[in-house]
Amino acid sequence: MGDKNILHMLTPLKHASPFDVNMALDAGFDAVIPYASVERGEITALVQDAIFSRPPKLGVRTGFFFGGKDALLGLDMLEDARKAMVPPFAASLFADPAGSFTTAAAMVTCVEKVLATKLSRALSGLTVAVFGATGVVGFSSAVIAARQGAKVILVGYDGPERVRKAAGEAARRFDVAIGFADGSSREKIGTLLASAEAAFCAGRAGVRILDLEQLRAARSLIVVADVNAVPPAGVDGLQMQANGEPLGDTSVLGVGPLTIGQLKSKTEAGLFRKMIAAEKPVVFDFRHAFDFARELAK
Repeated sequence: MGDKNILHMLTPLKHASPFDVNMALDAGFDAVIPYASVERGEITALVQDAIFSRPPKLGVRTGFFFGGKDALLGLDMLEDARKAMVPPFAASLFADPAGSFTTAAAMVTCVEKVLATKLSRALSGLTVAVFGATGVVGFSSAVIAARQGAKVILVGYDGPERVRKAAGEAARRFDVAIGFADGSSREKIGTLLASAEAAFCAGRAGVRILDLEQLRAARSLIVVADVNAVPPAGVDGLQMQANGEPLGDTSVLGVGPLTIGQLKSKTEAGLFRKMIAAEKPVVFDFRHAFDFARELAK
């Protein structure tokens, strides 16, 4: 009694994610309480209401999780919660909106491992084209890769404007230089792929992003990863459990959604367990997710 691990799960959406609720409970939280339709301006009051209900020594047994479908809003909510602490009263914090941070961490880690084991290459200096770049997973994976020294290009399926803004936001928030390009036609995508060495595909479920004809023509391309597990595959010929095998009759190595998904689930569950096991309050975002995914992939 009195030392239960309690997780308050906040989302700006109409419903909290059942996926995240299950993950947190299976990881060992005694109670997970979802809060839906939470606005950013409500974070401080909610966090302080929770931390003042328990003695400071139990702050580490209190956690907040930030969901939703907006990576930047999730980070903003986490930062607001961090600023709401009133030492010695505190709580642990974890942001993973739409599972984007742990999914992106897993995708970049899987690609990094394939590059290292198959080609003795690193992420640093690698030219990466990101499809689905304004989505939560695409944006997060772009920032993670750029922080590792990759030359990242956000590809806009509907033109350059939205990816230009996303690249600017990444530079402002994370001090990374990310490029952007118009990918609104096959010809423009072909031009992009001519110089890309890796492609991260994080588009909408069930949407084909790259076909074998495009992969055959992409002479510099060495690895492609896709997080879409809903048919048709985002990348033509990519097997769900691919982990560095060539795609079709090309030399391009593939990383499939189940390979990424398995590491993603281990990463999210592991970070929940780290919250539970912590001796002092912790704060986790996409950077910590990537560091942990790399540990798990060793």
